[in-house]
Amino acid sequence: MASASAQISLYLLLLTFFSKTHLTLSLRDLKPNPNGSSNTSQSIADVHDLLPQDGLPKGLLPNNVKSYTLTEDGSFEIFLESPCYVHFDQLVYYNKHIKGKLSYGEVSDVSGIQAKKLFIWVSVTGIHRDKGSDSVEF
Repeated sequence: MASASAQISLYLLLLTFFSKTHLTLSLRDLKPNPNGSSNTSQSIADVHDLLPQDGLPKGLLPNNVKSYTLTEDGSFEIFLESPCYVHFDQLVYYNKHIKGKLSYGEVSDVSGIQAKKLFIWVSVTGIHRDKGSDSVEF
């Protein structure tokens, strides 16, 4: 009996580590952040307004963005007022400092975001919008 339980536990653990972290966001359900303020040299003051220009929803980031920087190659840093949790299809943790590289419809080299997969927190390394669909995958 203990052997079967151990095999099931091992299977679930391996499934967690080898499966793709998958969260889906409906672009129709995400709301913009009216209170976010950001520091940048670009004409767009709120990072939430920048996301739709790159094919991503405004609601992808939490409401407590303190500031951000964005370089011409798409590399960015986002500073939140405090770490926070957001519930999409799964629970997502945003660290106080988030980094990545923005390109149309996706974010790569992500750090500072984790998603809860089953019972384990998994680092999110990329985010992309599915072509022809209203969803975003982590």
